Amino acid sequence: MDLAGKHIVLGLSGGVACYKAAELTRALVKAGASVQVVMTEAASHFITPVTMQALSGHPVYTHQWDARIDNNMAHIDLTREADAIVIAPCSADFIFKLAHGACDDLLSTLCVARPAHLPLLVAPAMNVEMWQNPATQRNVAQLRADGIALLGPDAGAQACGETGMGRMLEPAQLLEEIVAAFQPKALAGKSVLVTAGPTFEPIDPVRGITNLSSGKMGYAIARAAREAGAEVTLVSGPTALETPFGVQRINVQTAQQMHDVVMARAAAQDVFVAVAAVADWRVRNVAAQKIKKTAESRTPALEFDENVDILAAVAALDKKPYCVGFAAESENLVAHGEAKRRKKNIPLLVGNIGHQTFGQDTNELVLFDDHGHTPLPHADKQTLARQLIGEIAARLTTSQS
Repeated sequence: MDLAGKHIVLGLSGGVACYKAAELTRALVKAGASVQVVMTEAASHFITPVTMQALSGHPVYTHQWDARIDNNMAHIDLTREADAIVIAPCSADFIFKLAHGACDDLLSTLCVARPAHLPLLVAPAMNVEMWQNPATQRNVAQLRADGIALLGPDAGAQACGETGMGRMLEPAQLLEEIVAAFQPKALAGKSVLVTAGPTFEPIDPVRGITNLSSGKMGYAIARAAREAGAEVTLVSGPTALETPFGVQRINVQTAQQMHDVVMARAAAQDVFVAVAAVADWRVRNVAAQKIKKTAESRTPALEFDENVDILAAVAALDKKPYCVGFAAESENLVAHGEAKRRKKNIPLLVGNIGHQTFGQDTNELVLFDDHGHTPLPHADKQTLARQLIGEIAARLTTSQS
């Protein structure tokens, strides 16, 4: 329920992408938002107000002089309790209206009449040539200068049969952008490197040693850092999770691969969060072919080498980011957590009981720093990730002051 208690005015201008607005409405409602739909006359040629009313659960407004508004001032009343206005799809024509302050229908008028503090987010949707047209780009530049947030567009196949920039973001991506709009931008302008998931150490071409980490906590932290305004790179071991929107993901398998990717990027980062459950050992005598089980064979004798400590290696850099480690313990978390923080020589370590959280959607954390330890009570992992990012941002500010 990322948008619980939020009231969103969802505006639809004319375009084939109106069909995506239906799914976006469902997603917003599922996320806990109350959605008030306002449509232009052109939008009603692509999707009906009846459909949008059924999905939002509220009457849909299309005309300035709607008698259902007691004072006949829909352009005022519809926005005064809103937390944000989202225009999706936003056509080239409607971008022109916003750029020039036009007020020739209900949707454009309520955008101009919105309170100064009310965020306006627009999701462009148009043909590639329309998007690239210099006039459109001038209008887009004006929107940005006016503080209007642009969500997309994306490149891809378009309904007209052409391919290129101008395609509206998918509903799930728009939802991520809307949720992010409500998060404090505590890491704006910062770069964050996150490791997540398990590593996999091969025994032979088809077998290996791994652990039960699902990657959910690391992915939640990557998403939260991106919501906080950071440029985020996620180095991930094998997981079945979708990449958080707006996050660059680099897939690795082994601890050595993760080390190599991290060390190539760490010095250029502001923050490094080592969430991955990295294998402590790797198999030295990896078989070139699958080890066969036969009547004569014995249990294969595996030899091990210790893997490099990625977090310690980053913390030892001359130009190092602010380092945050994770400790997945099975017992005595307070004692083991503080000992591990000192051993790694890092300012902040996050501890949890590993077997109680691997694969789960909830967790509880303990933060260890120079001042002692602070618990973050049991909650869903995304909530904890946002709390942790807030704690990191505050400590980062203090360390740089």
